[in-house]
Amino acid sequence: MLRNSRYLKQAVISKYSAPAGCGSVFSIFQRSLYSTAPDFEIGSNETKINGQVIARDEWTNITPTVLSKVNRKLHLQPQNPISIIRQLIESNFQDFKTYNEFSPVVTTKQNFDDLYIPKDHPSRTKSDNYYFNKDTVLRAHTSAHQLQGLASGAEKFLISGDVYRRDEIDSSHYPVFHQIEGFFYLDNDISKLQADLKRILAKETPNIEVIDDTIIKPENPYQSCHTPEAVDLISAHLKHSINSMIRNLFADEKDLKVRWIDAYFPFTSPSWEVEIWYKGEWLEVLGSGVVNQKIMNQAGLENKIGWAFGMGLERLAMVLFGIPDIRLFWSEDRRFIDQFTPGKINKFVPFSKYPPCIKDISFWLPEDEWHENDFCELVRGVAGDIVETVELIDDFRHPKTSQRSLCYRINYRSMDRNVTNDEINEIQEKVRSVVQDEFNVKLR
Repeated sequence: MLRNSRYLKQAVISKYSAPAGCGSVFSIFQRSLYSTAPDFEIGSNETKINGQVIARDEWTNITPTVLSKVNRKLHLQPQNPISIIRQLIESNFQDFKTYNEFSPVVTTKQNFDDLYIPKDHPSRTKSDNYYFNKDTVLRAHTSAHQLQGLASGAEKFLISGDVYRRDEIDSSHYPVFHQIEGFFYLDNDISKLQADLKRILAKETPNIEVIDDTIIKPENPYQSCHTPEAVDLISAHLKHSINSMIRNLFADEKDLKVRWIDAYFPFTSPSWEVEIWYKGEWLEVLGSGVVNQKIMNQAGLENKIGWAFGMGLERLAMVLFGIPDIRLFWSEDRRFIDQFTPGKINKFVPFSKYPPCIKDISFWLPEDEWHENDFCELVRGVAGDIVETVELIDDFRHPKTSQRSLCYRINYRSMDRNVTNDEINEIQEKVRSVVQDEFNVKLR
């Protein structure tokens, strides 16, 4: 596990300068095009963010690198492709209420318990999440706000925002990304369900090839509190709504295919993932299903039945705009930003790509378990967005001692400037030092 040690603090302090005389507390002033400053302060006993003071404990693994992104709100910047995708999705659900500014700082109850995610579910681990403390996290999904949406009284709503998960480092993964969540419910009454399904079917019939051979089965069941007829109706309502949205998003794709496949989510049943056939391959775009009735009951909506979906905006934006590297969404380079216009999808035109600098790091592991997400988080904490990819290139176990050795290849490349070998060598030495001290490995 990634510990909150002096070595990690040294790594992040070396990247962000601290105001003089602040002692063990340092502030981060984010001079970005979009955010306000200061964003946060990290102290030895507490973290302050946007006026909220949160005590630190043994669960704390939040980092300055990720906290510096909290106020960027890319999904609300009109020219950013992520925001453009959000706006296009919202235009497809014009009668839905929209919530785009819920705080990403949530309780573990909101992020996990309210969604009936089991206590031992791997999605709760420190290696997958950013914890302020055992009770407070940066949200891992917009589903953390479902009960807030239901409490508003709106029967149909969309929630979008930035979400946070520890992950690998490559061109399609980043510790901060953006989701949009759709939620719809109505009376659990067969005649009303039939009437509303008829209404949306009459409104639009998308020109789309749908592949859907899913059936209700023990692995993807009806909920015992729902009748099969009601579930069939609300499922048809969900599927038509999603198919229509996808057709509108991919309007330029002549031979669009959509495939529904069975899935599992703790907060819906039955559940499905949706894939599209795009540019010669199947691309997963969202998860969806009939809302777990316990969630409806928590909101005092015992006599209602609903559906929900959630989708990542970066993945869609990368496909539709032809953006090759997820880091570009965070760029303030006008050569990137000025290419895009609200309400329009146009292909990204690459500008000069600066040369890479490749460095390897290899080490013997101690007896402790190894979490690659923690390693990637530490590398990103030292080097920031200059890291393009981190790839495991060798995993060796000594035949006599059974000791395990790993070798990672780190590809450094800036998106907006040329970096020198001397600069990268300095960063690499910091990475090696922090990896050695933080994980108690023996460098090779």
